[in-house]
Amino acid sequence: MTSLANHFLIAMPGMTDPNFARTVTLICEHGAHGAMGIVINRPADLMLAEVFEQMSIEPRRAVAGAQPVYLGGPVQANRGFVLHQPLGHWDATLQIDEDLGISTSRDILEAMAGAHPPRQCLLALGYAGWAPGQLERELGDNAWLSTPADRAIIFDTPVETRWEAATRRLGIDLADLSGDVGHA
Repeated sequence: MTSLANHFLIAMPGMTDPNFARTVTLICEHGAHGAMGIVINRPADLMLAEVFEQMSIEPRRAVAGAQPVYLGGPVQANRGFVLHQPLGHWDATLQIDEDLGISTSRDILEAMAGAHPPRQCLLALGYAGWAPGQLERELGDNAWLSTPADRAIIFDTPVETRWEAATRRLGIDLADLSGDVGHA
């Protein structure tokens, strides 16, 4: 299978797993070793200001702390993952494409609180992970739709409409989707 890195996984309406029902997940890495992604439409009951406070980071801009934190997935739910554009030069970054990365080091959080933050960024706690072959099986079972990722959906679309917006990219009306799985 072709890598789904830099693609959205869109949960089908019949997804019953509470971690993924009605979610859009950006796949950051996908290969023979499995897959890793960040859910981009599940806000936590936490704001960035609280993370800064917990980490003893003093924001230089009041607006820096007003950003919501997201539940990125059930794996390592106590660890922060910053999805950002531009790529930049941070201590621990996984490059998703030429201009998008995901970083886990403190220096990017300090930049988010500082005078020169990444142009666009999103902090998620935890990530979604799939063992080798697991994602391919789930796609074969019609648990997910996939489409190339869209920065506007990640960073500019209101969180409550990201699932619908990602599905519209495929030209699909959610009312036409069935939660039932079937094979011909």
